[in-house]
Amino acid sequence: MSSVSTDLTAPDVTADRSLDWLISVDDHILEPPHLWVDRVPKADRDRAPHMVTDDNGLDCWVYDGKRFPSSGLSAVVGKSKEEFSPEPLPYSEMRPGCYDPKARIEDMNQAGILASLCFPTVTRFCGQLFMEASDREFGLVCLKAYNDWMIEEWCAAAPGRYIPLVLIPLWDPALAAKELERCAAKGATTFAFSENPAPLGLPTIHDKDRYWDPVMAAANDLGMVVSMHVGSSSTVPQIAPDAPFLANLAWGATRTSGAMLSWLFSGMFQRHPNLKIALSEGEIGWMPYFLERAEQVLDTQRHWVKRGVKFNDHAGSDAVDLDTLDIRATFREHVHGCFIDDVHGIASIDVIGEDNIMCETDYPHSDSTWPNCIDLVKRRVAHLSPDQQYKIQRGNAERLYRFTPAEPPVLTAAKA
Repeated sequence: MSSVSTDLTAPDVTADRSLDWLISVDDHILEPPHLWVDRVPKADRDRAPHMVTDDNGLDCWVYDGKRFPSSGLSAVVGKSKEEFSPEPLPYSEMRPGCYDPKARIEDMNQAGILASLCFPTVTRFCGQLFMEASDREFGLVCLKAYNDWMIEEWCAAAPGRYIPLVLIPLWDPALAAKELERCAAKGATTFAFSENPAPLGLPTIHDKDRYWDPVMAAANDLGMVVSMHVGSSSTVPQIAPDAPFLANLAWGATRTSGAMLSWLFSGMFQRHPNLKIALSEGEIGWMPYFLERAEQVLDTQRHWVKRGVKFNDHAGSDAVDLDTLDIRATFREHVHGCFIDDVHGIASIDVIGEDNIMCETDYPHSDSTWPNCIDLVKRRVAHLSPDQQYKIQRGNAERLYRFTPAEPPVLTAAKA
């Protein structure tokens, strides 16, 4: 794949430093109906994920005896906010850019999006669909078909405009490591992982038997970024059982802050020093507080924790040397935050770090800034230096994912 380097060093991104474009590291695909039926053996098409249309004209994915209708909040581009609804939406009423890579490019051009990294939909954000299947052997076939489609069809439709994100078989770390190797050879540089595997019934990154080490060792050696989308634990935080949905949604960054803190204290970065993580759709304004708080608790509490004293049911910290752990340095070296629209986060660039912030547009979801993506980001970073603006809009993504984007297209007067 010509747009993705297999060299683990960062690409030369000095030639084109246009600030009229951004790279979005969090967008979404509504998988086209042909995806799996075109890529599995003919005899397996009925048991692979496939789409049916019910008597009411609604499209629904069918897999492993279950039906999965598409949420209208996943395909709102082209609609006014007053039209947003979580009710199922047929593909015929979606903007083609939701599921067609060439149509997506037209929408990207309109919004100043030079390149895009896209998470899946029906599989859920880190491939939970296949882990939960009754036949995981066939689930692996379907997972590999998705990865091949992502690299060979979606990304290949417009070289240099899409960053390939692949899935791993969460239920088998050894198989997952092999799939990372296979996909890296085809040009992929990042894979989807869960912000918290525990609700999925899987060991966490703190597992004493180091369940995830084969995956992270492979990612470390291959330069594969660990991309964790908010909601990839298949949970929505609830402030209280009867708290309004809007309150719970606004509180959602708690999941991402938990993921960041979990990784900083896990020892994972010490064992795998080249490992990088990206916290997708988690925003960044909360980062300064939690970094400060992490330093405070490390300073005041580490001595009794080192002695092996347990507090209630909390685990110890045997996997990391608490005397040498440097929270800020570990964060700056390994963690990347992503924002859609975060004024407070940008104001804290000196704390978070100009090399640790990337842009998102969340196309085609209800949080998306499309079609005003580049205009909004430019307003948010206008007070920064040109070098800082470039890093946030494009450069950090290019470096992290070892991605060389296509030359920005020359737009017609109508789109410029």
